[in-house]
Amino acid sequence: MCADLAVVITGGTRGIGAGLANAFLQAGSRVLVCGRTAPAHQSEAIFCPADVRDPAQARRLVRTTAEQFGRIDVVINNAGGSPEAAASTASPRFHQKIIELNLTAPLHVAQCANQVMQAQDSGGSIIMIGSVSGTRPSPWTAAYGAAKAGLHHLVTSLAIEWAPKVRINTVAPGFVDTAAAAAHYGGATSSAAVARTVPLGRLATPADVAAACLFLASPQASYLSGSTLVVHGGGEPPAFLAVRPVGPPDSM
Repeated sequence: MCADLAVVITGGTRGIGAGLANAFLQAGSRVLVCGRTAPAHQSEAIFCPADVRDPAQARRLVRTTAEQFGRIDVVINNAGGSPEAAASTASPRFHQKIIELNLTAPLHVAQCANQVMQAQDSGGSIIMIGSVSGTRPSPWTAAYGAAKAGLHHLVTSLAIEWAPKVRINTVAPGFVDTAAAAAHYGGATSSAAVARTVPLGRLATPADVAAACLFLASPQASYLSGSTLVVHGGGEPPAFLAVRPVGPPDSM
């Protein structure tokens, strides 16, 4: 389904990004990943050091991918994230860096990739890794949530501007089981408690996110552009369910 695609994944050396790289490699794609540091474990993916917040490095990343593979079929903007910080006390520089990483950096990479894809007969597919934080309140990561909300909206605009050659979509994960997430949630016990709030009863895995990306990159998704595919196991139940007796209310 995704054999022999030329794929570049930002932040592809660990966590969700490493899961994405492994999934596309197993599907027969050729993969280049970038990050600020080399991956800890050997991978079949080509590694290119890059900080995508720097537009010059973003351009170099895309140019390197095109030189390595002769084309670019799929770009996955996965690099992102944020430490927790109170919006009332976080510095302006902190907020600026979070928005650069989660909104403007994906735009820079996508813009460079679009220039390559528009010149290809086959066009291309760009996938943004968003977050449910961009669809609901995101306390203590307010700038991150706002950036992800902006990313979701950005995709709807680019899908119109860059059609028909380039399709662009968002995958918005919910809670994902990674080493960084375990630290964020406060350890294994807290992670298990979070998992119990998910209707499907578990956290997502990087493979779950990768499956959504494989679909969006495939011919089966050839009519999908400007869409957000939410990968959240059923979502976050409404707060009132925590205080209401289990089951539907008595019929009137």
